[in-house]
Amino acid sequence: MNAQKCHDHAMARAAVLIGCTALVLSLSGTGAQAQPRDIARQTLGAGDGWGSHGTGTTGGASADAQHVYTVTTWEQFRAALKDGGSAPRIIKVKGVIDAVSQGCDAFAAAGYDFQKYLAAYDPAVWGHDKPVSGEQEDLRAASAAAQDKTIKASVPANTTIVGVGKGSGIRGGSLQIRGVDNVIVRNLAFEAPIDCFPQWDPTDDNKTGAWNSEYDGIVVYGSTHVWVDHNTLTDGRYPDSALPSYFGKTYQQHDGLLDVVRGSDHVTVSWNSFKDHDKTMLIGNSDSATADDTGKLKVTLHHNRFEGIVERAPRVRFGQVDSYNNHFVVTKGQKWGYVYGIGKESRLVAEHNAFTLAQGISPAKILKKWNEAPVTAGSNLVNGKAVDLIAVHNAEIPGETLQSGAGWTPTLRADVDPAKAVPGIVDARAGAGRLC
Repeated sequence: MNAQKCHDHAMARAAVLIGCTALVLSLSGTGAQAQPRDIARQTLGAGDGWGSHGTGTTGGASADAQHVYTVTTWEQFRAALKDGGSAPRIIKVKGVIDAVSQGCDAFAAAGYDFQKYLAAYDPAVWGHDKPVSGEQEDLRAASAAAQDKTIKASVPANTTIVGVGKGSGIRGGSLQIRGVDNVIVRNLAFEAPIDCFPQWDPTDDNKTGAWNSEYDGIVVYGSTHVWVDHNTLTDGRYPDSALPSYFGKTYQQHDGLLDVVRGSDHVTVSWNSFKDHDKTMLIGNSDSATADDTGKLKVTLHHNRFEGIVERAPRVRFGQVDSYNNHFVVTKGQKWGYVYGIGKESRLVAEHNAFTLAQGISPAKILKKWNEAPVTAGSNLVNGKAVDLIAVHNAEIPGETLQSGAGWTPTLRADVDPAKAVPGIVDARAGAGRLC
């Protein structure tokens, strides 16, 4: 999809209207080609990020009438994913479908009691030297397995999943794009799944303990040619700020919003709104995944909006990641760690982005060094002013000096807007319900 060229915030509303026309066009090597007006049959444009590499990303665009489904419940959605074998399919989600409509208690194993769990594994009783075990931990694990079986939905190859209209979405479900090729997910509002049964690990966090949770909103695992576009991903009704604390630690019920891991490759993430979440996005989930990830994890992020995000937007290992024309907003008083995590053997290029930071927040924390790896970060604006992100980071955090120069130049980009125009364009058009 081609962003319209807008050069100040006053033109943002016009950009939405003009953008509706642009949605039916995509770039090709020889010029513009018409796209279907039915968004369910639109494909990723040529040259639009890593997802367009090679065979490109078409999802279920070629599905016949028998393999086009409209679903209004989580059960119908999972059935549509399983139906039809390997044939291309289009699944239209109408309204909000809820994977946990019956509540967490529906998954609880007989005999599981959270108050008994707390009593059994209170550090004053259990200590911090060994992982939890015993009856209540076994019952917690059984309860978690029941939830896992219900809320995960496996997405097959050659599939398009698209929200109908402006109010469609998925609550509490986890899309599992695992070991497949050619998937499109568009125009959906995702409320991040909550882990009903987090595990207490007394040995975590330097033996001070931590609550660990499962489930990401979207997982791309060992998959290729994936396009995630015009979605809204957020904690919704269950923000971290509302979570209780036990044993002095937040009862964490969220994991990530969107993770791209374990040998996944050629992914484009565009025009999404990521909002109010902690550990937002991993590209590469382990330093030990060298065999799976080396030479892969090629991901493009463009024209996304990140607001109220604590960290990992994204954290990168191994991959050649191109992040351009995104808008990052850090508001006053919010918890904030960093934007880009520079991890093992990563090659991040972050250019032409806009950062809106509340007063008193230093841009030195935009980059976070986890491992020695070079990064390219040019033509970025912080509160409307040009800032060399690497230089300011190295000046203020000399103990974590970053190397400049990722060693590659992105060529698969759609329109690149000047960073000064990004807040107006992205804020007006990113997220679910903004496709025509």
